[in-house]
Amino acid sequence: MVIDTHAHILVPEILREADPADSWRPRVLRENGKQVIEFAGKQVKSAAHEFVDIEGILAAQDSAGVDRVVLCPWVSLARYDASPDDGLRVCRIYNEALARLVQAYPDRVSVLGMIPLQDPDMAARELEAVMSLPGMAGVQIAASVNGVYLGDDRFSPFWQAAESLGALIFIHPTTRGFSIESLNDYYLWNTVGNPLETTIAAAHMIMTGVMESRPALKVLLAHGGGAILSLRGRLRHAHAFQPQAKARLQESPEDSLRRFYFDTVVHGVDVLRDLVDFAGVDHVVVGSDYPFDMGVERPAEIVRSLGLAPADEQAVLSGNAARLLGLKE
Repeated sequence: MVIDTHAHILVPEILREADPADSWRPRVLRENGKQVIEFAGKQVKSAAHEFVDIEGILAAQDSAGVDRVVLCPWVSLARYDASPDDGLRVCRIYNEALARLVQAYPDRVSVLGMIPLQDPDMAARELEAVMSLPGMAGVQIAASVNGVYLGDDRFSPFWQAAESLGALIFIHPTTRGFSIESLNDYYLWNTVGNPLETTIAAAHMIMTGVMESRPALKVLLAHGGGAILSLRGRLRHAHAFQPQAKARLQESPEDSLRRFYFDTVVHGVDVLRDLVDFAGVDHVVVGSDYPFDMGVERPAEIVRSLGLAPADEQAVLSGNAARLLGLKE
């Protein structure tokens, strides 16, 4: 069995056609068989596969050798820049639509919802509501909220709720979360900027002590955690002597780093092998980043190419994800 923990969907209920008066809603156009998303005054052409129709999505998953898919919102619609009430409205449209998909396809689909994290108290309350919906295992959040990273004390109510509810929290970059001019060149905003944002979020959560103080948190990092594994030596070294680096964290940064879960969207067998060696076979799950052009067409193949022991391979392919999602394999 293969469970893809990192896939996205634009539910029809969120599109402009559902309420033309809402200017924030995206449109999906079809041009010569390809999808073009009109959103925030721009055209997005990076969705290489079906993004809206659930039957088309499941057909693509079949072709990719995936038995169950975890569908998440498009992170660009998190609307953290909106008022909390407006953000909550978007979240509820998405969450209710996702819950209906689980009811319609209980053997194929799991979902992660969305919460208005610009108001952490509201987000904590909404997380409780999300977890009461059928089939909801947790939520996807962005790596930062209006430039504030996730270890900030203002997010404590949310992290407390996430731990007490046993919710799976999937951290995904915001897409173009940096205003560094050079990242506009050569597709660097995606290849470097996206994983860099996840890296900073993870490091921030480590060094502020979030992962240490809440050891029961279930946090999944997109794109193999970005570059965070490569920086673990620097974090460890700084924590050993630098007062600011050790102001909040008592344990080794590597101990906190090992508490995260990581998806397999790393685009290299050697990179994935290093990830599994460090994190352990019990903290790595399959991901594809469907339907985007930086995704992985057949996400199970890179896992099978590692030559893991059968039980370890199955843990990565589905066992770990089933545990995180509360499923029976």
